[in-house]
Amino acid sequence: MNRRPTVLAALTLTAAAALTLSACGSDDSSKGKETDKIAGVDAGDAESTSPTESASSDAARPEVKLPSDLTMTFEGGKTGDAVKDAVLADNAERMRSVNAAIAGTDPKAEAMNFYNTGRALEAAAVWVDKFKKADLGITGTIRYYDRAVTLDGSKAASVVFCADESKGYAKDLKTNKPKVTTPSDEDFILYNTRLEKNDDGVWQTSRIVSTAGAKQCLK
Repeated sequence: MNRRPTVLAALTLTAAAALTLSACGSDDSSKGKETDKIAGVDAGDAESTSPTESASSDAARPEVKLPSDLTMTFEGGKTGDAVKDAVLADNAERMRSVNAAIAGTDPKAEAMNFYNTGRALEAAAVWVDKFKKADLGITGTIRYYDRAVTLDGSKAASVVFCADESKGYAKDLKTNKPKVTTPSDEDFILYNTRLEKNDDGVWQTSRIVSTAGAKQCLK
């Protein structure tokens, strides 16, 4: 991914800098616009509630709380396959956990650390820190859709999905106002993630790559 260097550099210069969160803490990403748009979530059969309930493992899932002005919905959480459903559930909670850390509803980033590992965790931590240093939060509505799972043995999987981030925005924490931007094709993001099942049965995201303006997500 070659995205974000200029955006992240701008963040270090001013809290009012333009910002995009289409990578949502990705360890790699494609081109991205320097706007105030922020990553959100939504998916197929719009599930407005947390998908945690569908995840099956021995570990107790942390509760991921989002602020009232941020809505994340996910489509396609039920495939009929218990393993794939568990992967999708933990994948969705991973995306929610990063935004919760940014929004300040999980100040210690406990859920983010729970659902991420390896390069994905490192990238997510850096991304959250950029928001904090810029005095920015996240607000709006985001939708994830066309979520597809591919299993790789019993302890690895990939999840490819789209996100409509056209109504998700960075929020100036000093004024509590969103940095509204004009929607564009760049707000439609294709995510390609790898998840690994740890000893507690949690499907942790270990890699995440995003591509802004992906044609297959323009719908």
